[in-house]
Amino acid sequence: MKYYIGIDLGGTNIVAAVVNENYEILTKASTKTNRPRPAEAIADDMAKMALQAVADAGLTIDQIEWVGVGTPGIANSETGVIEYSSNLGFENTPMAEYIKKHINKPIYIENDANAAAYGEYVAGAAKGSNNAVCITLGTGVGGGIIIDGKIYAGSNFGGAEIGHTVIQVDGALCSCGRKGCFEAYSSATGLIRMTKEKMEIAPESKMHAITAERNGKVSARTAFDAMRMNDIPAKQVVDDYIKYLAAGITNTINIFQPDVLCIGGGVCNEGDPLLLPMKALVEKEVYTRNSAKNTKIVIAELGNDAGLIGAAFLGATKK
Repeated sequence: MKYYIGIDLGGTNIVAAVVNENYEILTKASTKTNRPRPAEAIADDMAKMALQAVADAGLTIDQIEWVGVGTPGIANSETGVIEYSSNLGFENTPMAEYIKKHINKPIYIENDANAAAYGEYVAGAAKGSNNAVCITLGTGVGGGIIIDGKIYAGSNFGGAEIGHTVIQVDGALCSCGRKGCFEAYSSATGLIRMTKEKMEIAPESKMHAITAERNGKVSARTAFDAMRMNDIPAKQVVDDYIKYLAAGITNTINIFQPDVLCIGGGVCNEGDPLLLPMKALVEKEVYTRNSAKNTKIVIAELGNDAGLIGAAFLGATKK
């Protein structure tokens, strides 16, 4: 049996896992990222968590094939350098070199969304496909692209930023500085913004009562919950959200024509009220709507484990 280490470096937590050749997570170890702080200190903790996970699995580091890391930002998978990460405050950070001081194994670095997409490709919703795209609807809209079994990151390792394609010219301001990005409308953050905007002009909406019951907090669930209570303003928010989501997904399919497009993130927990109308819009608008073979749209299966499993198998992409 072969074993690998996958590390998910996040803005809040560092999680390391030991994964076997059957894509099974054996153990996990985690700690707070505690940013901002020096990259070498963060690398120290990444190595500590990795070694702890190995010990907890009853293994030794000699039994580990390699270490893979998923990180926010632009990660140069050839040099092991995190070229830029706004979330972590990194710029031209030689992360693989830092980790190798503690763990003398091959170290592979990749963007976290790409790592998660690869996890779904090898062990999750996109398993068995040749070409796949994974989109995560979270605080932002993350993207990962697999072409012929390989992670596509572009010539500068900044590819797959699907969330920063524009679907509404001169629309809502995005965190990237552009207006009208897919992310500004289809992320959980975008859904919350649209919900608040509708509540301001619809004092009669049941969304106000729902928010009051939840300590005044508007969430990505608010509009969907009120819609289920036959609230008209909430239904308008949900309909708009689905329209924008379908537009972004249709654009992505038209460009890549993957075998599978999987979507993940908390918003997907809404199930059929989200998925069925979204799929209907995509089927109506996608350019290949008359094709005998169209992209299969599915829900991501691995959740937070996708990034760990994908990171653990990064070494396989180098062979």
